[in-house]
Amino acid sequence: MAKYSVNNHSVENIISWINSGEIAIPEMQRPFVWEASKVRDLMDSLYKGYPVGYIIIWKNPDVKLKDGTFSNGKKIVIDGQQRITALTAAITGQEVVNQEYKKIPIKISFNPFDEKFEVCNPALEKDSKYINDISEVFKPDFNCFNFAIQYGNQNDSNPSDINNTLVKLKGILGNSIGVIELNQELDIETVTDIFIRINSKGTVLSQADFAMSKISS
Repeated sequence: MAKYSVNNHSVENIISWINSGEIAIPEMQRPFVWEASKVRDLMDSLYKGYPVGYIIIWKNPDVKLKDGTFSNGKKIVIDGQQRITALTAAITGQEVVNQEYKKIPIKISFNPFDEKFEVCNPALEKDSKYINDISEVFKPDFNCFNFAIQYGNQNDSNPSDINNTLVKLKGILGNSIGVIELNQELDIETVTDIFIRINSKGTVLSQADFAMSKISS
């Protein structure tokens, strides 16, 4: 029996999983711990077409989730929670739960003239060269052409060039991320072993954290 399959999914598709509740976070997964600068770097990598690693998911109806319910066949994130959360925060504007279990926004700013990403701060909010929050660009009603004209008038820039850059930014939604899906027939012990091996060189989660999910299953 093959233990996993590997496929590419668009950023837009992965975000749709989040919005529809099709993807779930198991009970042992931790809050969002990335620094905002790592979210910025992730968006910059996607913008430049760089690979950003794999997400590992597993379908199982009996894993307890963080809200106390069970997965019931949802896609359970085994590895890649931080990247998925970062994507959702930056692109949709959804707040994240930090280590103090408080909901906070993470705003990533973008300079379409220099094609540069930054973590939003009060100084950038006053700088007409920056889009304060790139999630605005990804809203369905955002008009790249109209914005480019306004931006060009304010910053002495060519609206056509700005429009092309904004279209490239929105194109992040079509970029692919590798998704490894573990076979749903695998038992919790095997998935636990896979998780531990993946994280054996890091400090993402301890073995005890994942072992707690076995109690909940």
